[in-house]
Amino acid sequence: MAIEEGAVPAEAPAVDAHAHVFTRAMPFAAEAHSRPDYDYGVEAWLADLDRHGISHGVIAAASLFDDGNAYTLSALASHPGRLRATVIVPPETDATTLAEMADAGVVGVRLAWRRVEDLPDIAREPYRGFLRRIADRGLHVELLSRSASLPRLLPALDASGVRIVVDHFGVPSRDPEERGAGTDALCRAIDGGRTWVKLSAGFRMPFAIAAEVAARLLAHAGPERLLWGSDAPFVNHEGDIRFADTLDLYRRLVPHPAVRAAIDRAALLLFFNQESE
Repeated sequence: MAIEEGAVPAEAPAVDAHAHVFTRAMPFAAEAHSRPDYDYGVEAWLADLDRHGISHGVIAAASLFDDGNAYTLSALASHPGRLRATVIVPPETDATTLAEMADAGVVGVRLAWRRVEDLPDIAREPYRGFLRRIADRGLHVELLSRSASLPRLLPALDASGVRIVVDHFGVPSRDPEERGAGTDALCRAIDGGRTWVKLSAGFRMPFAIAAEVAARLLAHAGPERLLWGSDAPFVNHEGDIRFADTLDLYRRLVPHPAVRAAIDRAALLLFFNQESE
């Protein structure tokens, strides 16, 4: 049963590691696949976190918008202790700019390639240097890409030396063979020691698939390499999903409080460089 909206659940997550914040004043990217006609500003998200007892949050850069990360950076400036964020920047971005963003609370650079058919060769320039600069600044790559592409992308990213955070269970395919190959690639990357996977946006896939991938990752790597995120405000699913539903789904996928607490510890250490209390 879903948690009643407004009720603070027991054992709330410490970190929502994946949410998007935006306003209608922000320009859409030319290739935006959706165009929300409402605001979900940082204060609205923080109100959702407060309502559900969640202390920290990580903004995931939204590929829908083309505001040069201005709104995200302003949110970080307003809530420096509570929030971190990823950004979307071109591969030519220089080390000074990345360092300034890191100082502002940016923890990673998002590669939103889920809908990209012709993926770049990240072992060549400009990506080779870009990944080196990201790693040198202590940032991670936040990868959003389909499971079919993970066997190619993850070894190349790992070879670059950068830390990797994979969104949305690795966007598992409905095809069992393709999904299995993608999950295998996630497990191999985790074994390399620099990769984490978000159990986020589970509502965007059949529950059986989310449960399958979550169980495989937990069995292979344990909770120390997993993170949880709400994917608020649930773009294209706003009428079907409430924030409380994402918590209910998380508890169904990871039913043991001690395991969820270990996921909290991983998120606090990775994003906030702090131990949980």
